[in-house]
Amino acid sequence: MTLVVPGSAQLVAGNRNVGRIAIRVWGAVIALLVVLGLISYASTSFVLWFGTNTTLLNLVRFAMMLIAVGWAALFMDAWRIGQPLTLVKNQRLAMVGLNGVLCFSVAGSILFAAHLVTVQREFIGTMFSASEVSDSTHGRYNVLLMGGDSGAGRFGLRPDSLTVASIDQETGRTVLVGLPRNLQNFKFAKGSVMDEQFPDGFDCDECYINGVSTWAQDNTELFADPKTAGTDATISAVEGVTGLKINYWAMVNLEGFRNLIDAVGGVTLNVRHRIPIGGFSTPVTRYIEPGVKKLNGYHALWFARSRTGSDDYARMARQKCVMNALATQISPKTVLANFEKITKASSAMVDTNLPASELDTFIGLALKAKSRRIGTVSIVPPAINTAHPDLDKIRTMVDKAIDKAEGKSPEPKKARASARASSGATDASGQPATSGGSLGNKQDGYTANESADLGAAC
Repeated sequence: MTLVVPGSAQLVAGNRNVGRIAIRVWGAVIALLVVLGLISYASTSFVLWFGTNTTLLNLVRFAMMLIAVGWAALFMDAWRIGQPLTLVKNQRLAMVGLNGVLCFSVAGSILFAAHLVTVQREFIGTMFSASEVSDSTHGRYNVLLMGGDSGAGRFGLRPDSLTVASIDQETGRTVLVGLPRNLQNFKFAKGSVMDEQFPDGFDCDECYINGVSTWAQDNTELFADPKTAGTDATISAVEGVTGLKINYWAMVNLEGFRNLIDAVGGVTLNVRHRIPIGGFSTPVTRYIEPGVKKLNGYHALWFARSRTGSDDYARMARQKCVMNALATQISPKTVLANFEKITKASSAMVDTNLPASELDTFIGLALKAKSRRIGTVSIVPPAINTAHPDLDKIRTMVDKAIDKAEGKSPEPKKARASARASSGATDASGQPATSGGSLGNKQDGYTANESADLGAAC
């Protein structure tokens, strides 16, 4: 009786006041859950808002703890009401076992759920602690994604991977704008600290865009917030190159990224070429063999980072394929099943200035983006000379890619990825040629670096 309707045993054979209170509380909880369920069914945005509001999560946590303790107490009282000492030995032992299983399983399940709510609340409070909200620009949110080494003292020091995710605020249509780490002789956003220091552009010898952060961290006194000098300087560089106003940023610790892939059970990728594990400063130990494979975190990280027998631009194309796999393959069911592992991996993996108040908006956009094609454009050869980039041409490329994603420019008869694959070079078997594990080559361009459909290009 206590399992089905808490308080009913007390109402029938025990303290009726306790029974009435318990049943009323139980009824109120059921009614509240039904109402919340109906609202959630009608409004996904309500679910996202509720699940990311730390104040509400705190109330839910305490409510679940009180319910667990109260329900366990009702089980114990029901056992007392049943007068166990009047039962014969075997009956008494059986009822002790049944009551114990019911009490601990019900209370334990609720307390574990309260623990997950606590994990969610702490995760949001820790990772999304910023408070400044940035409005969309021309109907789009532009988020700078940076990948940094995770070695001792190097987290965020040199972001070797730079990608702007430009997201439509209504539809979630996304364009990934890739910037090579070796971009030179570019100008910074007007009025920025870096523009004042380099009015003619970042034109010093061996000055690449991934070194902007290092320069800024060596000159933190020039910036309003020394702690974010490297990020602020990098943002001014990206804005100066692309012409896009950056709303938010996220720095990804690439070693932590490996743990995230493991937490979601791996990602499936099309390995077009043997990808070396190791190289440059370390020997190649083995290879990721060709084929459509589900890769764990270790192999997915090497798929994204390996440069041996390849070049930076092929690697950029592979990184976009990993981003596409993460965006399209991880389902809400997977997140729920591996929730605690994912939150732990994410906390160690990402630093961001996205405030918690905007989290529901971006989760909603991510869910919309899952069902849509992701477009890409990259500032790489042959379209762009990375040593002497044409900034006007770069901005035109970015604008065209965004217009195509929004349906403002006519769609070609075939997707760009398919057209390149059919018209480009082929190997001995007649299949589209690959280089460095990516479809295409440095001379003609890599398909995943500029495509209206990243999924097809990968």
